[in-house]
Amino acid sequence: MKDGFLKAAAAAPKIRVADPAWNALEICKALDSCYAQRAKLIVLPELCLTGYTCQDLFLQERLLEESLEGLQTVLEHTKGHDALTFVGLPFEKDGKLYNVAAAVQDGRILGLVPKQNIPNYGEFYEVRHFAAGSREVSEVDVLGQTVPFGGNLLFSCRNLKGLVVGCELCEDVWVMDPPSTALAKAGATVIVNLSASNETVGKDTYRKSLIAATSARLLCGYVYASAGDGESTQDLVFSGHHMIAENGSVLAEAARFENETIFSELDIHKICHERRRMSTFVPENTETCVRIGFTLEKEETKLTRTFAQMPFVPSDETLKKERCEQILSIQAQGLKKRYEHTGAKTAVIGVSGGLDSTLALLVTARAFDLLGKDRNDILAVTMPCFGTTNRTYENACRLAQTLGAKLIEVNIRETVQVHFRDIGQDMDKHDVTYENGQARERTQVLMDLANQSNGLVIGTGDMSELALGWATYNGDHMSMYGVNVGVPKTLVRHLVAYCANTCSESEKVLQEVLLDVLDTPVSPELLPPEDGKISQKTEDLVGPYELHDFFLYQLLRCGFGPAKIYRLACRAFEGIYSKETIGKWLKTFCRRFFAQQFKRSCLPDGPKVGSVAVSPRGDLRMPSDASRMAWQKELDQLPG
Repeated sequence: MKDGFLKAAAAAPKIRVADPAWNALEICKALDSCYAQRAKLIVLPELCLTGYTCQDLFLQERLLEESLEGLQTVLEHTKGHDALTFVGLPFEKDGKLYNVAAAVQDGRILGLVPKQNIPNYGEFYEVRHFAAGSREVSEVDVLGQTVPFGGNLLFSCRNLKGLVVGCELCEDVWVMDPPSTALAKAGATVIVNLSASNETVGKDTYRKSLIAATSARLLCGYVYASAGDGESTQDLVFSGHHMIAENGSVLAEAARFENETIFSELDIHKICHERRRMSTFVPENTETCVRIGFTLEKEETKLTRTFAQMPFVPSDETLKKERCEQILSIQAQGLKKRYEHTGAKTAVIGVSGGLDSTLALLVTARAFDLLGKDRNDILAVTMPCFGTTNRTYENACRLAQTLGAKLIEVNIRETVQVHFRDIGQDMDKHDVTYENGQARERTQVLMDLANQSNGLVIGTGDMSELALGWATYNGDHMSMYGVNVGVPKTLVRHLVAYCANTCSESEKVLQEVLLDVLDTPVSPELLPPEDGKISQKTEDLVGPYELHDFFLYQLLRCGFGPAKIYRLACRAFEGIYSKETIGKWLKTFCRRFFAQQFKRSCLPDGPKVGSVAVSPRGDLRMPSDASRMAWQKELDQLPG
């Protein structure tokens, strides 16, 4: 439960059709395996106490009596355990039979939720046996307890803020207006579904997409448990296809036909953050639902779910290629529109032989192709100075030439030396003035060339640098259109790699240059080389970009505080970075992120490409003088 994590489980015990006593014992065994994993929310299949495939046996009094006795067995077994558990059974009320989910905890029945949508098509004939449940809540007596009965039940945790559980059964999620929609609007952050979904060719794919989409649409966690081994195969086969989903992502999925129990951790705090962030998620009907309180024992939930080291970069290679092409198109289309609007003739880009300027040049070439403009109107400007190495200089020149841009060389050494003499800067003093003086001179050159040629200066800085403030104010911080402002550093690398890997046979030279750029250490090259090699490596100074991009995503996209970000980073980068190293660079990230907002507050225009951006006109409306002390309290508790 620490940091808002709730361990959930979906299980399908092996059953015997129409044998509730046997099934109850098997359910108890399944519960024990869930207890051993410290699960706090357990979902079992629809009608698991009797079996879903009892058919007309559901009309037999004896089966209904045995079903209640089986529920009593399960109740007794849950005593002393705090896990909120949902068990399926048939239940008679007012002379009608209902397909219900019993919510139980620590020997008590908290509520009964009836299935509201009863299928009577294809292979399903449930209307023959069951009545449709109502959302309206009433009371029923069962096993010596008076409990609420109805679809509008919400199970609200007293000591895990934001955890509210709603329930629907099988067909309920397949209809146009599923109960889960109303439950989510009323406050449910987790939906459980007790199901008996038979297996046909291709149905698993659709089922998975349905559950994932429902969790995305409702901004919720979704725990789906489906009937498996033991159900009658007279006409149907059930596979036990369980799923645990969160905000559109399937966190865990059972192998079909194996009666597997699955576990994962739902992030309740993340779900709540998403709902706060989405202004179109509007609570409704909160007064129509009955809330039933329950309490969970506080303990640190052991994490089994994984967290992507590079949340901005898809792990699937096919998806990564698709994303890269999409992003390059977004960047190029944004720049294309800017040229159509301004009527500018040229594009002026400072090319350093590094990743960012390489990507900017590639994007600009695409934009010019879309416009039908001559690439010779792209002015690729190399500006060697004190820190320039032969490797980066040659790569910058070769890149411009192979792309058909006009290469311009402006050596700024002498200009910077004169400037330093004018302001009394010691050339041997390699301080921030020494570095930034070069960066600002480069920007002046680019701006003046743009004026001369009726052009626009194309910014090359990426989102990771902007998040850290790793840009010279009124130097590389400034441009007339920043094509990379929405692209984090970890993604820049993959975009350039994609361009290299998709080069044609006639572009072998371009491919060679791109591959060497990818192999070059990230550096602003503002300090003199050592033995002809880059002496100033950015990641040695501000920390690894893969860590900073991870921090950035968790902070802005998920709204997490430092302690939780640290915990997730330690899990994601286990065996790669020590806890001390992670703590050190997280402190650096937070310090720089808050201190450098003034640079982001006056950013030039540039396209958003993903779910996280730092534009002051869009995603990040943050005061430049915001204090970080509320975050610092947690940072002070971290190592490093």
